[in-house]
Amino acid sequence: MRIAFVATRLAGVDGVSLEVAKIADVLTRLGHEVFYCAGELEPGGPPGRLIPEMHFHHPSIQDVQRDAFSGTEPSAALDAEIQRLADDLRPALRAFVDDFAIDVLCVHNAFCIPMHLPLGVALADLVEEMSIPTLAHNHDFYWERERFLVNRVPHILKRAFPPVLPSVRQIAINTVMQRELWARSGVEVTVIPNVFDFETLPPPPDGYSNGFRADMGFAPDDVILLQPTRLIARKGMERAIDLVAMLGDDRVYRYVVTGEPSDEPGPYADWLREYAERAGIHVHWIGDRIAAQRGERDGQRIYALWDVYPQADIITYLSRYEGFGNALLETLYFRKPLIVNRYLPYRSDIGPAGVQAIEIDEYVTQDTARAVKALLAEPAAVERMVEHNYRVGLEHFSYRALERGYGGLLGAIEAERAAGT
Repeated sequence: MRIAFVATRLAGVDGVSLEVAKIADVLTRLGHEVFYCAGELEPGGPPGRLIPEMHFHHPSIQDVQRDAFSGTEPSAALDAEIQRLADDLRPALRAFVDDFAIDVLCVHNAFCIPMHLPLGVALADLVEEMSIPTLAHNHDFYWERERFLVNRVPHILKRAFPPVLPSVRQIAINTVMQRELWARSGVEVTVIPNVFDFETLPPPPDGYSNGFRADMGFAPDDVILLQPTRLIARKGMERAIDLVAMLGDDRVYRYVVTGEPSDEPGPYADWLREYAERAGIHVHWIGDRIAAQRGERDGQRIYALWDVYPQADIITYLSRYEGFGNALLETLYFRKPLIVNRYLPYRSDIGPAGVQAIEIDEYVTQDTARAVKALLAEPAAVERMVEHNYRVGLEHFSYRALERGYGGLLGAIEAERAAGT
């Protein structure tokens, strides 16, 4: 079948774009043709269509988004503007579907987190109009994010985030989301977790990646605590700063942050830097040295994130909330020990799968610091933990999970087409 992935953007290293690339790879292996349609596309990606107005940063939607989530008073003018923008988008979306002879739409997050209200409405109207088979792959729901709870558009959220339509099949990435969507809408929801290509072993570090420590001024025996995420508030990175402070000075501990601020508003990045200064902790903010590909900038070597993981001693993943946890899966893949806050999907899906980690429940304590030191002092224990976790990843969070989940959904769509229903 000819399957179109649709999102606000399909480029860069955000979780949705990364996950779509994995799904597209698996579906291509299964014999399907894949296409992209978004407001930003990665050069050299699958064929498709760039529609700039689909991006949540497009100037045409900024005022609408601010107005929609700045109060609770209804606004007929706002409703009319959202519908006008949706009506402007729908012909371009329809043309994409027709021009590429699309059989199935696979909508990623544009139906669940309302960062682009007109796009969600336009897609819902298009799917209803065409009755085209659609997979709504939901990574984040609006009710999980505080910034979307105060709003003037509850009727639009109910209508399109996500839409409940006969031709739409719903996907959630964890069982908590599955149960909540079922409770709100009464529709059947398939769980397909985030995944990683555990079947393909990571490449061993080479001379380039092995130059990372010296390039950053780190000694070979310095302990690197790696934070491989964006610099946003829900990542709870102040907890890692507290941990480094508790670890003391028996060794040189380097807290290394690879990400930079992203699309979530607020002063968190500046506050976190001030928090680290008050704690007396030197944080290595290296986001300007990390890119999707290796390279050089201003005479300095630029590293891919895959270069940095092998150089770390332990990964900090102390988030308050995650839809699933791409960086956690990467940690399993690169066979690194993990310290994790037991956020909801970790408690419901990841921990029960058998993942082993140093766990906290919201707060870092001296016991946490002692556990980190004890683990790092016993290389054999680290080896047992990371090998066990790799096997868990292979069993539960590999491309096999995509083949099972998408294979079943697309098989049902093909059966309906064959039956003429």
